[in-house]
Amino acid sequence: MSRLLTLSLSLFSACALQAQVKPLAQDYVTVWESPDPKQIFGYTPGICRLDSGRLVATHDVSSARKPIKPDNKPFHEARVLTSDDGGKTWTHRTSFDMTFSRPFVAGKSLYVIGKSKQVGIIRSDDDGVTWSERVFLNDKGIWHQSACNVLYAKGNVYLVMEKHAPLRGIKGWQIGDLAPVLMRAKADSDLTQRKNWTLASELVFEDVWDANKSHYFGVPFYPVDRDEVTYLVPPKGRSISPLGWLETNVVQFNDPNHIWYDPAGKTFHLWMRAHTGLTNYAAIAQVKENDDGSMTTSLVKAPSGQTMLYAPCPGGQMRFHVLYDEKTKLYWLLSSQATDSMIRPDKMPPDRWGTPDNERHRLTLHFSKNMMDWCFAGLVCTGATPKESRHYASMCVDGEDLCILSRSGDSRAHSAHNGNLITFHRVKKFRELVY
Repeated sequence: MSRLLTLSLSLFSACALQAQVKPLAQDYVTVWESPDPKQIFGYTPGICRLDSGRLVATHDVSSARKPIKPDNKPFHEARVLTSDDGGKTWTHRTSFDMTFSRPFVAGKSLYVIGKSKQVGIIRSDDDGVTWSERVFLNDKGIWHQSACNVLYAKGNVYLVMEKHAPLRGIKGWQIGDLAPVLMRAKADSDLTQRKNWTLASELVFEDVWDANKSHYFGVPFYPVDRDEVTYLVPPKGRSISPLGWLETNVVQFNDPNHIWYDPAGKTFHLWMRAHTGLTNYAAIAQVKENDDGSMTTSLVKAPSGQTMLYAPCPGGQMRFHVLYDEKTKLYWLLSSQATDSMIRPDKMPPDRWGTPDNERHRLTLHFSKNMMDWCFAGLVCTGATPKESRHYASMCVDGEDLCILSRSGDSRAHSAHNGNLITFHRVKKFRELVY
């Protein structure tokens, strides 16, 4: 092969690689900007599209439980915004008292579901202009979640909220005591009425995880205590909390060739962020609808009969969002990409947040036909440094595009976790990324 041909091929490969890694939606619209990046932070972006084409966004504004001046009290506000020009401009419609919320459509109404200890919900019947008062769908427990997905099947709406089990004694980040609870309601019913919801049985992580049955996965990756925070850098630097699962998406397998396909349509699978110290695994479980309408949550079995708790998932160590696209018959995954999770904790630079598996500045898109085998679709966007996050994002389909709302930060951000921006991104003609 001539040197000229070799050089030409090398240049072609370099140009092709550069084209492949060019971010799909690096430019953004600022939906919210912190008035005080060191004290006020943006959290939990959620987004959906109405039949009219209007986009609806929700997010939290919070001081992360820290008192701030002049009132010397913690600050929190959740907001609803709408856009009628494809996300170029946004109108603030209302504020409400919930956290971890997400917007979704059911029947002829628009809802926002979240939590204020218990699960709360508000409804709009005029495309998000005016809203009902918050009502609670239960009276007991302390609940958790993020702006994860909503599934529609058999005329029903399915979504997951997570319930803390009482009195487990876990200190630090209490996710080992979480139970993902699948919730079902008729889509055309009034979802502000608790009688219209059916909740699945509770399966607590602490009740199913056994370190002696991790089958050589390296879970947990770092030595951890079941109840206490473990410090990776003595005496009290870089710590990891007890293992757990959280921030649950729900999917259903409609392909008759899929191993976990249920011809009766009564089985749903839960895909959760896996807090293990490792990257690129999700925690999984399943829910089966019983003949009497109740729902039972359990772990998944492989064809061998082995119990499965984890599955491969790019970015499964952080909050991710799953969207099933009927046109492509594919599951789309929006998640955080780790690039340096094997760094020694004591060698991490100051602008890296938390443990080595906690990178938050590269938001990526994948697709899969079965939720197990993932194809890289592209880098959606990236912050200039590990401190400048693009993470905890939600997405919805808008015609041929994907609309994405991200929890973000710039150089002024307090940290990679506590960002100062909520940003809107558009991935154009996302289905053309399939190969």
